[in-house]
Amino acid sequence: MDDADDRGLVAAREADRLRGELAIDAAGIGTFDWDLVTGRLDWDDRLVEIFGYDPGTFDSTINGFNDRLHPADLDRVTADLQTAIDTGADFASVYRVVLPGRDTRWISARGRRLCGTGGQPVRLLGAAYDITDQRDAELAVTRVLEAMPAGFYSLDRQWRFTHVNAAAEELLLRSRDELIGQVIWTEFPATAGSVFEDSYRQAVSTGQPVNFPAYYPPPLDGWYEVRAWPSPDGLSVYFSDITARVEADRRAGRTAARLALVAEVAQDLVAGDVQDMLERLPALVVPMLADGCIVTEIGADGRARDVSSWHAQEHLRPVLAEYAAIRLVDLPPHAPFARAVRTGVAELLTAETIAAVPVNAPARVHLDRLGTPRGSVHPLRAPGGVLGALTLLSSPDRPADDDDEATAQDIADRLGAALQASRTSEARAQLAEDLQRSLLTDPPEPDHAQVVVRYLPASDAGRVGGDWYDAFLQPGGSTMIVVGDVVGHDTAAAAAMGQLRSLLRGIAGYSDAGPGEVLRGVDATMQLLQIDTLATAVVARFEQTPDEVDRGITRMRWANAGHPPPLIIHPDGSHALLGPAKGDLLLGVEPTTARTEQVVVLDRDTTVLLYTDGLVERTNSDLDAGLARLTAAATELTGTDLDQLCDGLIARLVQGRPTDDVALVAVRLHRQDRPRPPEAGQRRVPDGVPEPAHPAQ
Repeated sequence: MDDADDRGLVAAREADRLRGELAIDAAGIGTFDWDLVTGRLDWDDRLVEIFGYDPGTFDSTINGFNDRLHPADLDRVTADLQTAIDTGADFASVYRVVLPGRDTRWISARGRRLCGTGGQPVRLLGAAYDITDQRDAELAVTRVLEAMPAGFYSLDRQWRFTHVNAAAEELLLRSRDELIGQVIWTEFPATAGSVFEDSYRQAVSTGQPVNFPAYYPPPLDGWYEVRAWPSPDGLSVYFSDITARVEADRRAGRTAARLALVAEVAQDLVAGDVQDMLERLPALVVPMLADGCIVTEIGADGRARDVSSWHAQEHLRPVLAEYAAIRLVDLPPHAPFARAVRTGVAELLTAETIAAVPVNAPARVHLDRLGTPRGSVHPLRAPGGVLGALTLLSSPDRPADDDDEATAQDIADRLGAALQASRTSEARAQLAEDLQRSLLTDPPEPDHAQVVVRYLPASDAGRVGGDWYDAFLQPGGSTMIVVGDVVGHDTAAAAAMGQLRSLLRGIAGYSDAGPGEVLRGVDATMQLLQIDTLATAVVARFEQTPDEVDRGITRMRWANAGHPPPLIIHPDGSHALLGPAKGDLLLGVEPTTARTEQVVVLDRDTTVLLYTDGLVERTNSDLDAGLARLTAAATELTGTDLDQLCDGLIARLVQGRPTDDVALVAVRLHRQDRPRPPEAGQRRVPDGVPEPAHPAQ
């Protein structure tokens, strides 16, 4: 190597040394060299300054170091130095030094021993720098974290705890000493494979924070709102206990659901059929109030009958139904169910009381299959007594809830009141219907006419009571047909109908007057007798002279007091409505009202229909539309006998469930030059009525 190469090598080494010194100087690092043989400790100027010395006062032995070292750190640092000298391990320590003005500085130091040719330690070289500012920042963060009311912990990239604040210790039921350095999946095994692990790994892999609520099972047994964000060292996690909030939300949700259930039941009881609700109720209350439900009705004979049941688990529904079918057989009076319906007080059943329920052996088999540890019996209470019961059954994993039981009794009471109201209404309606039917006598059957009547009570029992029909012969031999409708739908309407019907037939029967005069007489008599009601009626009289008998025609004289018009169906199938949709003024409005009387001439085999508005009126359409439906149906039924015509009209227009009473009278004028046809039946007329004048046969 020539001189130029030597100079280049020296220059390179000098440059490396200079760069090192500049880097150390820029970083504020001081260096030391401790001669372990002589005990001399040499520091550079930077380290002398860091320890608060000046070159003239510095003791260049280990004593100079120990004099500045914080007393609380002296033993620990001395031990760390001795370990490094004895073992050759790197010296690494963080400690405090106390300056002459009593200020304290935090120092981070590292060092390494050097050994002589014999392997004995001879020197310890090292470096140190001031980390007070960094340490203060970390302490500030730590103080903030410790003061936080929420839990905080940090994990390194191996999912080990590196920091746990005080709130986290309390929430996790573990101390930081137990957790630091431990893997989270091991210390809290329920986090593995759960939303916790999925979310934490997502945050680390994507570099994006995550936020989620989660439940941790016992021993923590709580709900937590968790926020986690990735950091250069791993993951930081902030979490708070939201169990109270979740439970409050859950309670509020269940309260709202219970109120909605009660509202639905109440609305259905008002708008629907009570018997239908008895059938549907178990499916409404399950699973909101219980896992299984049975509804029982006590009939008028005092016998209890389970009418419906439902279970949340499909495979247990037939088991519950079979249990309900036989559980009341031979049930003794001291059984909880029997006590509840006898006293009107709800019975709460525990696992012990259910085990002791005195049911028959087959019922016990089904009850055991249901696995029911608790239940309750809620009587259907009403002012008139207990009308049934609502039985709830629940499985072991469903906790008892007093609010659920209170809601069940509320529903039971509403059902009991509705059931009593329904029974009362049905009883009144049946009374009205019985009264009404008792007044709707069989029509006469004169030679020249066949009369067929139909009466169909409203499907809604509350609307029964005011419609009537009548057919009778007047003294002169004419046939009088009447159809009427008293305003109102109850027993009072049925009674008023009976009065008006009797008045009309009495006036017509005695006076032999025509329809207009009969209606005028009814109006006047109603005022005289103070019958305070309103009614519609149409009266038609079929009359003949001997000449008209020979010609094969009949006159129909009719008058209408506010009633739907009669329908004429001619032998060829054509039809006609007589008069406007509504006639003259109703009966009972003005006793001096003039009544219009009209006459139409009818051929043999003509059919006349008189009816009440229940046959044609609908809530969703007007009377004209109803009359159009009537005439269309009558056209379809052309050629049928009179019974088939009446039954066909009712089937087509009301489908067997009229919303109002339906009274229908059909009159067919048969030929008088031939014997009465078999489908018309036997002639039936009162004694004393003149025989008709038959043409020559």
